[in-house]
Parts: sequence; structure tokens; C-alpha cells
Amino acid sequence: MNLGVVTEAQWAGDASGRSGIDKRPAEGPVWLRADGVVGDFIGERAHHGGPDQAVYAYAEQDAAWWATELGREIRPGAFGENLTTSGVDVTGAVIGEQWQIGSALLQVTKPRTPCRTFAGFWQVPDLIKRFTARAAPGAYLRVLRAGEVGAGDPVEVVARPAHGVTIGEVFRATSLEPDLLPRLLDAPELPEAIRDKVRRRLALP
Repeated sequence: MNLGVVTEAQWAGDASGRSGIDKRPAEGPVWLRADGVVGDFIGERAHHGGPDQAVYAYAEQDAAWWATELGREIRPGAFGENLTTSGVDVTGAVIGEQWQIGSALLQVTKPRTPCRTFAGFWQVPDLIKRFTARAAPGAYLRVLRAGEVGAGDPVEVVARPAHGVTIGEVFRATSLEPDLLPRLLDAPELPEAIRDKVRRRLALP
């Protein structure tokens, strides 16, 4: 588990110039609640945090791709993720599937959308464009049952909806491939704000 530290910078998205995107490995287990990760700093709460974005997960194997692409080391937490997974296909995770980690129960909700804060933190000006093209955005999760999660706790998928709509599909539909938009309405667990946006783009009632 990784927790955000306060970073003050011109690129920080918060009006105060503070961001919690710089996350560092926690010492010991961390408590997860419905409203987020205890001890995690979130600067811009208008766009980050909340029940549908309580925890952010990014896959170690996707981070390794970026390390090769950029020619630099990428440590856990560098994507602003609370949870750095190993051996989990985060992009292929189904919207609404449930993860048992430690004593907590989490539910996959939606992909992460890259922002200028992310580009500023990495000091890669075209990162938003490149991150979008890569289409491995990581996943936000709800906390269905509060509990403690620590380093090395396995991720066990205990439920997976039959609709099969994945994190990758949602990201591509909303960013790259609008022809996929109708498919997203098959996933009732997708946050209502996204479902409403899809209906508007499809001119549905």
C-alpha cells in the first residue's frame, strides 16, 4: 500500500498548489474505508477521492512497460496509486468484480483519467497523450467492506459479473473508440456519472 505525501508545486491541480499524487510505500498495514485510505493525502477532492474512487490500483507489469518506455526507474506509488499489484490484469478487470485483499473487500469501478498534475509530477509534457494511447489506466475501486491491507497481501477475485465490460474497454470507449460506448451500458456497476455521460453522447433518454 502507498500513501500520498503533500507536494507543493506549480503543476499541482489543487487551487492551493498542493497535490497527493506522490505516494510512498506505507509502513505496516493500512486501513481502507468507504471514503478512502486512512492516512492518504488528497489535494483536489473535486476530482479525486470519494466512494467510487476510494482506492486506486496500478499493475506492476504496466509500470515496468513505462520504465522501459521512458528509460528510468519507476517506484511503487509513482502513478499516484494506493495499491501496486503484482500478477493482476488490472486493465482486464471487469467493472463490478470484487477483490478480497487482507480483511478488506473492494469492487472495481472505473479507469483513471490522466490529468495535467500527473504530467507535471513526471515532468513529461506529452504524458497525457502517451498515457491515453497506451490505454492501461489502472483501476479505481470502492470499499465494500472496510479492513486492513498490507504489503504482500494477495489479491483474490471473489466475484466477477457476467457482462464482462473491462477497465480497458471503458477507457477506450470514453477516450479512443466511441463505437464501444453502447457496450458500457451493459455494466450496471459503472458509476452513474459515467453512465449518464454515455447516454448523452449516444443521445439516449
